[in-house]
Amino acid sequence: MSSPSAPTDLDAASVAPVQEITYREAMRMAIREALADDERVIVLGEDVADYGGTYAVTKGLHEEFGRERVRNTPLSESGFVGAGIGAALGGLRPIVEIMTVNFSLLALDQIVNTAATLLHMSGGQFSVPVVIRMTTGAGRQLAAQHSHSLEGWYAHVPGLKVVAPATVDDARWMLPTALADPNPVIIFEHNALYGEKGTLAPDGSPVDLESAAIRRSGDDVTLVASGGMVPKALAAAETLAARGVSAEMIDLRSLRPLDIATLQESVMRTHHAVVVDEGWRTGGLSAELSAVITESCFWTLDAPVRRVAAAEVPIPYARHLEDHAIPQADDIADAASELLEVGE
Repeated sequence: MSSPSAPTDLDAASVAPVQEITYREAMRMAIREALADDERVIVLGEDVADYGGTYAVTKGLHEEFGRERVRNTPLSESGFVGAGIGAALGGLRPIVEIMTVNFSLLALDQIVNTAATLLHMSGGQFSVPVVIRMTTGAGRQLAAQHSHSLEGWYAHVPGLKVVAPATVDDARWMLPTALADPNPVIIFEHNALYGEKGTLAPDGSPVDLESAAIRRSGDDVTLVASGGMVPKALAAAETLAARGVSAEMIDLRSLRPLDIATLQESVMRTHHAVVVDEGWRTGGLSAELSAVITESCFWTLDAPVRRVAAAEVPIPYARHLEDHAIPQADDIADAASELLEVGE
């Protein structure tokens, strides 16, 4: 995967009916449109102005919209996430950028005890329409303190909506829906996706935050993944095709709420499921998904649900150890082959 790089000229690109842009550019396009269309939208975070954010997603926006609306904050996640929540309560539509999910732990009180609970605790009088963007995932030798995949932690919390765009289209079109939602929405952006290119559909429009997407149809096994694991699951499906296995690949897109109906319909046809999660296996999102599939499809499963997850270790720095610690396409393909008892 490529590292963060300077953005292309989106103004020039926008005249083309079909655009090939990076995930980073698609996210920037969504934020830029939001700032232009609604004066209530502001952007808060570390280095989001001059530097353009750690991953260059907000690069150039402060020159266009000013420092009052694209604001650098002190290095204090609890402080600026709290400020974003307060701004939302005051009528604004803040987009708060947290550098990585690891650092979001410093704002857990604000996110879990405040943003997620105020609507309930106020008897419906106060909603918190804040969008919190954060980078997640490993694979770029950023070591243990910058490589967590904690999506499952936040998906555990009622009162939050949690999404993980895996494609250029979703990076572009999930944000408008998130900003319109009265609930706090967390958007997880996998660090390995920022430089990935894709074709932006010319007729794109805001997407809901509740539906999974079938990225590849198949008949023999259902592969379930989200975020940065989606490209690996699709690569695994190609490997499986060479082994004579037809794999269906479901991109969850939304982690809370889960689109159980799409999962159920697929597994009831394929009779097999492999759940992929870059987070740790113990108590993770893969465990919840396995339980959901088993509970709803027990009588149609021909084998137990198989999980492919990160090794139970802090993510190593060394490249070969990091690669071994997190799920790879071959791991997914091998798990599906073992499930179906198919030889390589």
